[in-house]
Order: sequence, then C-alpha cells, then structure tokens
Amino acid sequence: MLKSSLLRFGGTYMPSTIVGIDVGGTFTDFAILKDGQLTVYKLSSTPSNPSVAMLQGVAELKLENVSFVHGSTVATNTLLERKGARTALITTQGFEDVIEIGRQNRSKLYDLMLERPPTLVPEELRIGVNERVDYKGTLLTSPSPQELKQLFASLANAAIESVAVSFLFSFLNPLHEEMVQEILDDLPQKPFISISSKVLPEFREYERTATVVVNSYVGPLMARYLGELEDALGKDLRIMQSSGGSITISLGSQQPVRTILSGPAGGVVGAFYLAELAGYNNIITLDMGGTSTDVSLCPGTIKETTSSTLGDYPISVPMIEIHSVGAGGGSISRVDEGGALVVGPQSAGADPGPACYGKGNHVTVTDANLVLGRLQPQQFLGGRMTLDYERSEHLMANLAKEMGIGTEEAALGILRIVNANMERAIRVISLERGYDPRHFTLLSFGGAGSMHSCELAKELGIPRVLVPPHPGILSALGVAIADIVKDYSRTVMLQGEEVNRQRLEEGFNLLYNRAEEEMRDEGLTVENAITQRSMDVRYVGQSFELTVDYPSNSRAINKSISNRFHRAHRQRFGYSDVSEPVEIVNLRLKIVIPVEKPLPQPQEQSTTDPSQSKILEERVVFKEGPFSTPIYQRDQLRCGNVIRGPALVVQMDSTTVITPGWCGTVDPYSNLIIEPC
Repeated sequence: MLKSSLLRFGGTYMPSTIVGIDVGGTFTDFAILKDGQLTVYKLSSTPSNPSVAMLQGVAELKLENVSFVHGSTVATNTLLERKGARTALITTQGFEDVIEIGRQNRSKLYDLMLERPPTLVPEELRIGVNERVDYKGTLLTSPSPQELKQLFASLANAAIESVAVSFLFSFLNPLHEEMVQEILDDLPQKPFISISSKVLPEFREYERTATVVVNSYVGPLMARYLGELEDALGKDLRIMQSSGGSITISLGSQQPVRTILSGPAGGVVGAFYLAELAGYNNIITLDMGGTSTDVSLCPGTIKETTSSTLGDYPISVPMIEIHSVGAGGGSISRVDEGGALVVGPQSAGADPGPACYGKGNHVTVTDANLVLGRLQPQQFLGGRMTLDYERSEHLMANLAKEMGIGTEEAALGILRIVNANMERAIRVISLERGYDPRHFTLLSFGGAGSMHSCELAKELGIPRVLVPPHPGILSALGVAIADIVKDYSRTVMLQGEEVNRQRLEEGFNLLYNRAEEEMRDEGLTVENAITQRSMDVRYVGQSFELTVDYPSNSRAINKSISNRFHRAHRQRFGYSDVSEPVEIVNLRLKIVIPVEKPLPQPQEQSTTDPSQSKILEERVVFKEGPFSTPIYQRDQLRCGNVIRGPALVVQMDSTTVITPGWCGTVDPYSNLIIEPC
C-alpha cells in the first residue's frame, strides 16, 4: 500500500471517499481518494471470479462507507471466451440471417483459409416475426396475436437465458419491439431481454442487431456479477463504461455492452487528466498490463468512436477510441513450426502467471525483463512478492537452446518482438489516421508500460515519455475520477434543404427529454450538467460517417456543418470534396455530470541530489549491451531531480526503465519526464 499526500480537490476536500477498482488480467488495482490523500493498492486477480480479489482488497484496506467505481473486464472476457448465455434472436421475418451474413469485410484479406467465428445465436434460435415498419417509421404490418402466442410457446420451451429483439427500422418506431418485450416479460422463467430501440436506436441492421445480441449474450452473467457486488459493497457503486464515464449498476446490468472496454477507458481518462495538468495536451497513451497493451491517441481531447469490433463482433455504442494488441507482461513466448520466435497473443494471466511467479512453465515478457535485470526480484510489488529468477533463467535457457542462441539474446529477442507489436499498434492510431507521433508525448502506464516506453519512443521518433507518479494503478485512478456520463443517439437522415436549425433542435430536444427522464429516475439532475451535441455526417452515398460537433451558434447552419465535415474528412483521409453534398445521419447527445477532480499541489524545485534515492546498482542488459545500472526508489525522488540513463526507477506498482542516451526529470507534479539527453 502506498500513500501520497499531494492531492487537494479543487481547493476543498472531497465530500466522501471514492474508491476506483480496476480488475485486470493479472492484477486488481485500487485507488482510494480520501481527505486529500491518494492511497494505491495492488493484489493478484482471481480470473475464475473477479469479485474475490475485489472483496479481498476491500477487506484488507478496511473500506467502509465509501463510494465505489468499478472498471470491469467481465463483459469483455465473456465475449472473447464465448462463455455467454444461450441467446435467442427475434427479428423481422426474412432477416433472420443478417447476423450471420454480416458485411463483406475480411479481417485478413489474403487468407484463403479464413474462417469467420460462429455467430453468438445458432440458427435454430433465430426467429422471424411477420412485422414490418417502413423507412419513415410507418407501421405496415403488425404481428398477429396468434403469432405472438406461438412465439411465447416456442421460447418457453427453448431453454434460453436471454433474448435479443431487433426489428427493421425499429429505431424510427419501436412499437413492435415493445409489444414483443411485453410478451417476454410474462415467460415462466423470465430471460434477460434487450431490445435494439433502447440499446442502439440507429440505422444499419447488421451492426444494430450484432450490438443488441452481444448485450443479451453477456447480460445474464454481468447482471449476476454486478448484483452480487452491489449486495457486498452497498448501493453506492457505479461502473465505468467504454465512453469514459461512469453509469449506475442498474444501467450497467441492463446494457452491459456499454462496459466492454471499461478498464482501458479508465486508463485513458486518468492519463489525459494528468497530462493536461502537466501541460501536455497531445498524448499517446500506452497501457501495458499483464495480458494486453491498449493504446489511444488524444490530440487535445479524448477521441471516441461508435464503430468498434471485439473478437470479430461489431459493437456500435460510444467508446473511447482504443486499439488493443495481445502484448502484455504475461504474453507467452514460443518457437513456432517454422523455427521463428513468437510472442503472444496467448497470456499466462494471473494463474499460473509468468514463470517467475513460481507456478507457470511458460516463458513470458516479464521473464525476459527479469533475466535481463530490468526487473529486480526483491523489488516487485514493493517487496511484497519475490520473483523466482532461477526458474525464469532455466526456462529461458531451454527456449534459447531450441533457437540455437544465448539466454540473454533470446530474452532481448522477446522484447524486440513485443515492442514491434506495440509499435504497430501505435502506428495504427497515429500515422494511419493522419497524425504524426513526433508531435505527441507518450504517456506510459500499466504494470509494464514504463519498462518499454523509451525504446518505443525512440523507434517512433516520439520526443518524450511521461511516466505518472503511480503508473501501475492509473486505470483505477481514472475510474475513480471519471465523470458521470450518459450517451443518447437518434438516426435522422437529413440532407439538402432538410438540414435546418428547427429540425435539428427538435431532434436534440427529443434526446434531451429522454435524458432528463432517465436521469430523474436515477436521482440525478441535468441542471448543472454539461451538454455536448454532435452529429454523424457523411457525403451523400458514402457508407461511413465522421462525427463532428454541432455548431450551436452558427447562423448558416448548413454551411457550417459542411465545413466542419470537410475539415474532419481531410484530417482523417487526406482529402475532401467541397462540391459534394453532405448528409446528417445521426444526432448524438452526451450529458456529463462532472465529478470533482484532484488537483495536485505543485512541488517546489528541490536541491536534493538524486543519488540519495539510489538503493543499489546491478547489471542490466540493453540492446546496446550490459551496463552497471543504478536503481532508484521512486518515492524518494524530488522535483527537479535528473536521472541519466541507463537507470531503473522502482516503486510498488511498476518499474521504469530509462535506456542509455535518455534522461528522466521529475516535474512539479511528480511525473517522470524522460527525453533524449
């Protein structure tokens, strides 16, 4: 457990204790904000039941009468591991196979043997109903009472746990979906029910259907999990959603698809907040944990998307734009059939974990760092856990023998490969989207992020690395300080003369009224909330959109929207055509209730020599060769201290590796700013 007394909250103390809990694949992290202090804590996750580690930490920290915000991977893992509920799909007759047909997109264009993953709903559980609504929302055909009665009987005997309902054009008129929901509510054993007009009232039948199916697929497990947590922790519990804000447990249980990227979203929120305080508005976040690495580009703001894919399943609810790769500290290294060294995406997880944890038999990235001296066995988790160096070295020697090279050479090879995987991920979110990484700061966090950040920055030409005071628990901190956020959307399909302020304001008012009603039910008010309005816009005939802000104060509304879209299109794709007409597809409303944020008190420049925080010196291997490397204790460093690489900076939740040729400076907010010397 580590405490910092540097936090003050907007000039006053926070009215209550807030605890952010982030459950990762290897560790469960706690960030406790209380009385001007930040307390951080870390313990091993329990993959079979994530709540066990959470409740263990709550008991060990003696947390009572506090507010909890939780970043969860339960929905994510349920979907990726295909361990969700037996789900039925009710849709418009003739469209039962939309979820299987999908799009023509191929994830691997030249793989002739590519096999798509099976759908989450088997063919026998896809049921068509004789109903129809046209593209204007007019009811054409309504399901007969006899057909609904037959539907009731067939579902009652199907041994299902959940149902997804997605009718054609229900986003314009949800009456038929609501009729079916009333029927399902009367089933003897009521299943978990999702209707698309509530989960995602937008056009595109495949994406909308796939999203509501994912919601139902993960729903029963997520609802039970959150219900048990609420019983154990109390009613003052919220869950992080993928768009970067928290929601109630009730909404999280009803729409768990909104929590798919819950934990990683917390990391981006925390990273962007600390970067702004330090004066760095353009950042690339690097969150390297035990199982994966998540990267996100923030060009002065946190970017969102409504077109994400997880495990080849499209999910169209708002999410922070995060790109994930299977490159973590627990990523398993092996030699493939062709004799090449492969790292990941399989992970050793928390149990058995890397070989150095004492139980696993697989060589991982963590083992490679340990063998090279970049991890110190006695300093892991602040000395609470001692790593088994001999076990790692033995297994690494076996891998090296299989490759016909030396042990340290094999370990360096593992790091080169995992770094290359992360480098490609950063290129995807930067260069491939029109952003030059040389204009950004790399903000690294997670248990392993700061061990690889210098090498990544050098390869990509990124001028500096920012390591926050508590990198290993930054996601938990981000979860704790996340605002309360509600997202609403509506498809409108407007172009030409149809685009006028009156119609747009009417559309936004409908969303606002819905938000006001829902938030009133949750005991919240929108009076002091921040309202953000935006639109999905495209060229007429395009099959994709870009989101732009709504120009509230512009007189020439049509021209202003077009100009904003042309600029966004040029930024994203490198060109635009001002002669082409544009179309407004969706209206989006975001309601933000700000949560009071911690304001770190800047430290004064210290005259303390950084050598006073040096605890030992050890042999560490870098790609430039072995060096006798000083090791510093992070919490003993002071503002203005400069550390010349090569060096290691150790702390309870992470280790920072400063490579040869780079220097780290402690800034007034206790961040470690690492730049070429």
